[in-house]
Amino acid sequence: MSVQRAVEAVRRALGGEPRIDLGRHAIALAFADGVLTMEGEVADLAAKKLALERAAAVEGVRAIVDRLRVRPARAMTDAEIRDHLCDAILDEPVFQRCGVRCRHAGRQQSLREPAGSVGQIEVDVSDGVVTLSGEVPSLAHKRLAGVLAWWVPGSTDVVNGLEVAPPEADSDDEIADAVRIALEKDPLLDPAGIRVGARGSVVTLEGRVPSEPQRQVAEADAWCVFGVDSVVNRLRPGA
Repeated sequence: MSVQRAVEAVRRALGGEPRIDLGRHAIALAFADGVLTMEGEVADLAAKKLALERAAAVEGVRAIVDRLRVRPARAMTDAEIRDHLCDAILDEPVFQRCGVRCRHAGRQQSLREPAGSVGQIEVDVSDGVVTLSGEVPSLAHKRLAGVLAWWVPGSTDVVNGLEVAPPEADSDDEIADAVRIALEKDPLLDPAGIRVGARGSVVTLEGRVPSEPQRQVAEADAWCVFGVDSVVNRLRPGA
């Protein structure tokens, strides 16, 4: 496939998804030897993941270099993003036995080194992009750390490089459980009436929530979970 035909095919695929909204959020595309590079700012995490999914499905695209960034909910410096996230990790009971480090001015700083620690999380932020590295004891830990990173209003992307040791096999149940945990952790949400299902990378939310804003919050939380590529929101707002 020629470069021009490949780029046009990808652009058609992206244009067919209203949430990507190419009219308001331009995405630059480059294609060479089966590798597609995508660069630009999109409205939210749903738009980013949908753009990557649609592009990956185009014939001839073998790999994608992801340089898409999410428009931040609030302007924050890298230091503010880093401090906000590190505080959230330190305050989260799930990570109580994990060591926590951050990178500041190119140097590593230890924030917590518990005796008999189980895992180590390192946070680095550059140009709004959060990178998580280190080792955690479960996929649930890895996913929750990623959710906390996405919840920082200044984050434009999250690179979740946390290793799970010992390794765990992923499953639909693991993904569904991770989404439930995210919903339960969100102070802006009442998750009591929400049912979560997962099949492959597609999560389905069903049930009832008190209001339309909570319906939207629940969907946004599900998109934040590592491994979720699509969210079907069947939640109904109202008592």
